[in-house]
Amino acid sequence: MSDIVESTALTALQKKDLLHRLARIEGQLRGVQKLIALAATPSDCDAVAQQMAAARKALDRSFVQLLTNTIQTQSANARDLAEAQASASKLAAMLDKFA
Repeated sequence: MSDIVESTALTALQKKDLLHRLARIEGQLRGVQKLIALAATPSDCDAVAQQMAAARKALDRSFVQLLTNTIQTQSANARDLAEAQASASKLAAMLDKFA
């Protein structure tokens, strides 16, 4: 994946948005840690599971955003059709591997 990201050079706004999303996810996970540490009864498991699912979904959305930004940037920066197709093939392989 580093090959894709290095060649993409996300815009400053895209990076800022992605980092903001990841910071929110980090906060969610810290909240999950606190819920687990303070859980007194098995019924608290529902709250923990709900927060874990929310964090997982937010991370999935961040992954999709990264791919979307990469597709947009690489499409705009492709010098020719062959370069665009090679980039699309790399992204398809990454989707197959990580999604």
